Amino acid sequence: MTMSESHEQVAEKLGLFARVGLFYRQVVSELAKVVWPTRNQLTTYTAVVLVFVTFVIAVVSLLDLVLTSSSGYLDKGR
Repeated sequence: MTMSESHEQVAEKLGLFARVGLFYRQVVSELAKVVWPTRNQLTTYTAVVLVFVTFVIAVVSLLDLVLTSSSGYLDKGR
């Protein structure tokens, strides 16, 4: 590949299996650049997400209960 050729131009010249191999090598190369979280960070982030989801479930459930109860009172008035 020369400096003037783009990756797309090189990929067009390659066969199917060569393109699949190139894709696989590029994926492995990109995954090597990823900064993976430590076990402690992963545990902390998971706990934060679970607490937040539980909080949102509680708020939505409470709102549902209030609206359901208020609609019951409104229906009794008719």
